[in-house]
Amino acid sequence: MIDLFIIKVGGNVIDNPELLQTFLEKFAAIPGKKILIHGGGKIATRIGDKLGIESKYVDGRRITDADTIDVVTMVYGGLVNKQLVAKLQANGCNAIGLTGADANIIPAVKRPVKEIDYGFVGDIRTEILHTGPLKALLDTGITPVFAPLTHDGNGQILNTNADTIASSLAIALSQHYSVRLIYCFEKKGVLRDPADDESVINLINKEIYQQLLEEKILTDGILPKLQNAFGAIDNGVKEVLIGHADDVLSNTTPKVAGTLIC
Repeated sequence: MIDLFIIKVGGNVIDNPELLQTFLEKFAAIPGKKILIHGGGKIATRIGDKLGIESKYVDGRRITDADTIDVVTMVYGGLVNKQLVAKLQANGCNAIGLTGADANIIPAVKRPVKEIDYGFVGDIRTEILHTGPLKALLDTGITPVFAPLTHDGNGQILNTNADTIASSLAIALSQHYSVRLIYCFEKKGVLRDPADDESVINLINKEIYQQLLEEKILTDGILPKLQNAFGAIDNGVKEVLIGHADDVLSNTTPKVAGTLIC
């Protein structure tokens, strides 16, 4: 029996109004306790462009300089988060928008500069996540909706990977609930052939994962999700699933679609 669903929805779904509307209707229909974590990188890029703030990336990771942290705070924590909350309310889901700074739920540290200076990017302090406020919200029937932002405890907001936030919350809350962590995006699961949407790998354990790595089948985009998934499984999360946003409702039942991580 799953007591809590923690669901992360990708930025490509956020960018597609039709996909997003369908996803939110199905998310709202999920019975019981649930948490939503969202991205929104392309929207931040578009608004940054309008403001004359160039987006910079290294290996697909955003460099969050002083101007950019202001943009992502406005876009992730404001525009995207509150639009999602309003749409969920319209679908009968009593949601509340949060960042990691709210109620001190997700403390983080600014990523140290090594070969690359990522700027105001946060690495979560998993040992001191504060789940009490989340548990109180969940137990009163309120659905938290998290923007991918954390804080350093000294007044600085930090940009943090949404997949990692989802995994960290799932691990911390597995002390109180039986948790299924679901990563939703625009594909049907982990694909053996990225060009073939039907080539879903239905089950990945550590042995299969190593084989896929050796065969170089896994793309860069899916690797962080798998790394976070196995990190969650190793630390108390009951189940992790990677699948299409359209399947989010069915993926909260025993009849799942997509890729099950175990």
